[in-house]
Amino acid sequence: MLKLHDFCNRAFGDDRVFIEKFILNPRHIEIQILGDQHGNILYLNERECSIQRRHQKVVEEAPSPFVTPAMRKAMGEQCVALAKAVGYYSAGTVELIVSGADPTGESFYFLEMNTRLQVEHPVTEAITGIDLVEQMIRVAAGEKLEMTQDDIRIDGWAIENRVYAEDPYRGFLPSTGRLTRYQPPVAGWTDDGAGNGRRGVDGVRVDDGVYDGGEVSIFYDPMIAKLITWGETRDAAADLQVAALDRFEIEGLGHNIDFLSAIMQHPRFRSGELTTGFIAEEYPEGFHGADTSEEVVRALAAIAGFMASANADRARRVDGQLGDRLDPPAKWQVTVDGAEHRVKVGAKHIKVDGEKIDIALEYTPGDRLVVAEIDDSELAVKVARTRTGWRMTTRGRIHEVRVLPAHVAPLTRHMIEKIPPDLSKFLICPMPGLLVALHVGEGDAVELGQPLATVEAMKMENILRAEKAGVVKSVNAAQGDSLAVDAVILELE
Repeated sequence: MLKLHDFCNRAFGDDRVFIEKFILNPRHIEIQILGDQHGNILYLNERECSIQRRHQKVVEEAPSPFVTPAMRKAMGEQCVALAKAVGYYSAGTVELIVSGADPTGESFYFLEMNTRLQVEHPVTEAITGIDLVEQMIRVAAGEKLEMTQDDIRIDGWAIENRVYAEDPYRGFLPSTGRLTRYQPPVAGWTDDGAGNGRRGVDGVRVDDGVYDGGEVSIFYDPMIAKLITWGETRDAAADLQVAALDRFEIEGLGHNIDFLSAIMQHPRFRSGELTTGFIAEEYPEGFHGADTSEEVVRALAAIAGFMASANADRARRVDGQLGDRLDPPAKWQVTVDGAEHRVKVGAKHIKVDGEKIDIALEYTPGDRLVVAEIDDSELAVKVARTRTGWRMTTRGRIHEVRVLPAHVAPLTRHMIEKIPPDLSKFLICPMPGLLVALHVGEGDAVELGQPLATVEAMKMENILRAEKAGVVKSVNAAQGDSLAVDAVILELE
């Protein structure tokens, strides 16, 4: 400590040392407050925002699975006292760090107060039925609050997921470009009147500001939309998130929909054992898609076989063909992520590997979304045609699916495998952005993992590192250049 005092004095001319308390299993919990200009201030319960990446919130929910009624009252009253002490009115949020290691709930500590409406305010609206924007306008006009603390209730559970233009399969790199397709599960800013209009349609709400054909640029925050669900219980709200995310269609750029779905299904999330380190702890090697059950894989094989039969049936109906019309194949070999399945499509049923699948679905060639009923439950699958099958996305994972007629599939063993080129000697820009720093020059020796360049996109700096050791052969970009995706920054010998 003496050495530290001496260092601070020499470096800053001030030998004071501030020590912060270390919080075990930290949880980010915040209190929504609302006050008028007549001295009335209320707390509208709490929100938990512990699931974060790079200190940016990803998932928010209300109430918190950790907070007890006694803890809620203690935190709320202290936050109200804070607001009164500074004469605050309107909506505001007091953010707290809470020790998840203290089961008493007494270890909560002040972080900051945001004197504005928070991104995550819809979850509070969903469980209280209070329109916060309306109340802010009324307060600004000098009106008194028409409610008291005793009127504030908790009705059900609400979860919000932030839909970002970043690709979790590529280390969460920002993704920019044109939205060639944007189709949320419900239209943005619509509701059916439930919860004072704060719960969207059938418990699914979308707040957004983008549209088909719109552009997501490098200059702003990567948020595309907010998806909010409400249910009687926490599990019901999470299940509704999974179903809604399966129906959320975004094309043209990378997004985090699969990652959000994986979180909603994760056993640790369902248990409520959250900390601010959740993502780093559960995905230390990056994100590669949610785990998929055997039942879902078999359903995908059945759907792919059905779609292949529908496409073949349409092909045989094209006018002007020579010869008689052939019946579409009934037997298919469907390969899902490398695993082969035998699929037989009959007039009344579908069999996968010899077992009948209880499935009902409709598909017209060209559909982008297929909804199948399987054993009294629904499975929504986004489908995109590929050369030999489909790319099928559901339940937080992308599945590469190859579909071939059963009599053709054995011939694939004679096909020559195409080996992709080695690009490891190139430093390629992974996203459009601004080259703010170039850390090496021609002739410099570099080591594995060494920083080579820094690219700024969507208000974040991304450090690009060497994938192998070598010597810089040539540099193709300069500091200050605007780079396109896949632009070659430099080449190694």
